[in-house]
Amino acid sequence: MDKTLRLEKDRIGKLLLDFSLPAMIGMIVMASYNVVDRIFVGRGVGSLAISGVTVTFPIIIIFMAFGMLVGIGATANISIKLGEKKLEIAEKILANAFTLAIIISVILMIVGYTFMDTLLVAFGASEDVLPYAKDYTHVLLAGTIFQAISFSLNNIIRGEGNPVMAMKTMLISGILNIILNPFFIFVLHLGIKGSALATVISQFVSAVWVMSYFFGRKSHVKFHFKYLKLEKDIVLKIFSIGMSPFSMQIAAGTIFVIFTKSLAHYGGDLAIAAMGIGMAIINFILMPIFGINQGIQPIIGYNYGAKLYERVKKVMRLATIVSTSICVFGFLAVMFFSEFIVGIFSKDDFQLIEMGSHALRVFLIMLPVVGFQVVNAGYFQAVGKAYTAMVLTLFRQVIMLIPMLFILPHFFQLEGIWLAEPVSDGVSAVLSFIIIYFEWKRLNRLQNEKMELAVEQSL
Repeated sequence: MDKTLRLEKDRIGKLLLDFSLPAMIGMIVMASYNVVDRIFVGRGVGSLAISGVTVTFPIIIIFMAFGMLVGIGATANISIKLGEKKLEIAEKILANAFTLAIIISVILMIVGYTFMDTLLVAFGASEDVLPYAKDYTHVLLAGTIFQAISFSLNNIIRGEGNPVMAMKTMLISGILNIILNPFFIFVLHLGIKGSALATVISQFVSAVWVMSYFFGRKSHVKFHFKYLKLEKDIVLKIFSIGMSPFSMQIAAGTIFVIFTKSLAHYGGDLAIAAMGIGMAIINFILMPIFGINQGIQPIIGYNYGAKLYERVKKVMRLATIVSTSICVFGFLAVMFFSEFIVGIFSKDDFQLIEMGSHALRVFLIMLPVVGFQVVNAGYFQAVGKAYTAMVLTLFRQVIMLIPMLFILPHFFQLEGIWLAEPVSDGVSAVLSFIIIYFEWKRLNRLQNEKMELAVEQSL
């Protein structure tokens, strides 16, 4: 069976398992090397080095934002075109996505090297932390192009109906990073530069792997050099759908900067290190949810394009149940074992362990309601409703969270910073539920109209 045709024929449970499980495994591996990265940096270099890696995180977020702008935007469009049986247009989208990834990554690299010190200080680096942050960023920027190609085009591999190959891409990058990290830090004694070098090498190998796929026989959507020239309509469609995850990431970067600046004021470098550990743990918990989100998008996009609305609803129901279950499990693990979890990152800094474990528990109080919000935003991306997806994303990450970060610390100091996220999560969960309720009713109406039309045509 054609691997795209199975998107409308296979059982939903099987499709979700086939598409989301590889994505989940890949995302978990990616999150694992972020965790391992901080463990090796913390134990091999020290807590200030963890702070150094943490303040560079907005740069990584910006890279990911543009990768999502191109990758997710192109993937959603390709999935829809495949559902409409328009292969040539899908191949044009692929080539245009590659061109965009190269252009954007070169611009980002130039800006990063030109304004490195200014950016890192603006992101919260103190005099003690700045040398570590500069060492890490200087090496990391060299891999910008590799990261853009790997991240952007790997989404398309999944979108054309090959989730296993997309998983392999992430496994190769993640496992290689995990192997190289301790080798460069503890064997070659390269310190924090070694950690960044491990990341760049992993990204290079991943980029080569992705490109070889689209030039090989296994890909359904082929890479053609004749389509590399940017087409205005294609670029606008990519940006239209990709703008929601892009906005989410930019918002996340903005939030992170506000976090680090506030933490520097109320808790110093130790609080920033605690946040760095906390973010690694949070990402580890949420990455399976993002994997589910990636897995459902080609399924939803294809079936929505094929007007199979009942299958779309089944995907949403199952994805919501699974993602919420993962969030509840992560919530319980953090509530009961936070000291042990944070202690892995530092063998003797008891202040860091105490602060980090408390922050983690407070930060994730509302974790059980986060899963279905991620799935809802992913649904609207998949069906091409970029504006709605953006509203859901920005309400949680900007409209609620930023005011909380300014208001709550004024009354509760450092504790207010930790409380800002759960307050935002709780309020935005209500909005997400209301919006998906009305969308569900719309799908029911479309399904009924389709059935009535089929009856009329049969008479």
